[in-house]
Amino acid sequence: MSVATSMRAKRAGRSHSDKFRQRFEMGVLSVPALIMFVGFVILPVFMAAYYGFYKWKGFGKPNVNGQFVGLDNYRIILSDPNFQQALGHTLFIAVMSLIIQGPLAILFALLLNQKFKGRGLIRTLIFVPYVVSEVIIGTGWSLMLQPNGALNAVMKNLGLQGVDWIANPKIAIWTLMFIISWKYIGFAVILMIAGMQAIPEELYEAARVDGAGFWRQQWSITIPLLAPTIRMWAFMSIIGSLQLFDLVYIIWGQYVSSTAGTSTMATYMVREGRLANNYGYGSAVAVVIFIISLVIALTYQRFVLNRDLAGAVEKRERKQLERRLKKREREHMERDEIENAIAPKNASMEVA
Repeated sequence: MSVATSMRAKRAGRSHSDKFRQRFEMGVLSVPALIMFVGFVILPVFMAAYYGFYKWKGFGKPNVNGQFVGLDNYRIILSDPNFQQALGHTLFIAVMSLIIQGPLAILFALLLNQKFKGRGLIRTLIFVPYVVSEVIIGTGWSLMLQPNGALNAVMKNLGLQGVDWIANPKIAIWTLMFIISWKYIGFAVILMIAGMQAIPEELYEAARVDGAGFWRQQWSITIPLLAPTIRMWAFMSIIGSLQLFDLVYIIWGQYVSSTAGTSTMATYMVREGRLANNYGYGSAVAVVIFIISLVIALTYQRFVLNRDLAGAVEKRERKQLERRLKKREREHMERDEIENAIAPKNASMEVA
């Protein structure tokens, strides 16, 4: 029994040592990432909040070369009709991106998840716009959408009247929605395909045995099991919409004001901050955008993503419990083997 006890003590010591080493390694490896996060995320937020209290042109120190205005910048932002319009455009883009891209991405994923000739080529063609730089995409569409651009030239050759795709407020926002959907739907499709491929094939086989058709299988199996993927994609889509800047600024550079109806919070920040040489005001706008994004992200996580996180934690805890039970079972087996090996020796010693 003393041998078994000593062996269990050694295993326990090794276990504690391994846990300490793993935690130490994780801590050391996470330090560079933590430094980058603090230096490039946390610190800029606090600096922007500090600059937002000043009327400052960006030269020298705000408290020396600027004028302290307190909360005036924030009051002006919240009461400015242009900012309210930009906020409305941003929220409209976020909602319409979900409405347009979500169903289309699921339909494309259902199609591309089937086996047919040329499937890889179609997947590539759908995904390519997502990986191409926004500058290239924006420049190309800007040239095509000009009054004398390629798109209007094609329409005139067909006997149709050209359209002012960029400057007309009634058309410009839908032009932007088309470009956004065309560029980013590839990312949604890839996520949906990955989620579909993680669904066990046995479920579809059982549904076919029960007489369920293709669309019934998708509605009863694919969509419910794809819900965590859809929710995660929706979260990333919303955050991306709140940060939308480059495509709007490149295509509507001369129309980023309310005249074209495509301004976003980010373009408002650049126009009223950097272009107006008022970096204090621009910093205040950045803080407002950060707060709005943070509130939306936390609300979405609280009421939508937590169910997935809770399920993941429950699954992880169940696996950990299974591992502990298996480990305990192995320890009992090892102890029994040691006791069985020692028992004959003790018996022979007693006989002697």
